[in-house]
Amino acid sequence: MVEDVGFGLLLDRQQCLALLGTASLGRVIFTHRAMPAVRPVRFTVVDDAVVFAVPAGSPLYAGARDAVVAFEADDLAADLGAGWYVSLLGRATEAGAVDLGDPACPCPASARTGRRFLRIPAETISGHRIVCHAE
Repeated sequence: MVEDVGFGLLLDRQQCLALLGTASLGRVIFTHRAMPAVRPVRFTVVDDAVVFAVPAGSPLYAGARDAVVAFEADDLAADLGAGWYVSLLGRATEAGAVDLGDPACPCPASARTGRRFLRIPAETISGHRIVCHAE
């Protein structure tokens, strides 16, 4: 890690991927109707890429598939004095189904049908570990 004044400690590629592997909720930033849009997704890391499920008819699926998108995940303390965040850029493509775990959700199982899986390779990835410098 390298000191990066103002943002915390700069993480290398492997550190970023390892931290992404500890999270399960992230955000996809994509274009919808020529405007930026952000959607939270449950995801997993598979071979230097994030993979997530989306409804086939959703704006996220339409806007992200075969497009360059951004993805971010983080784990920050409530006071923002510690934690990390990782951002990546890549072209989202269709992927095979993956196990995203079984979240405790009151949604009917039918809500999971019709899902498609998208994969965003970490073509560009960066991240920071935030540490309190007051100590």
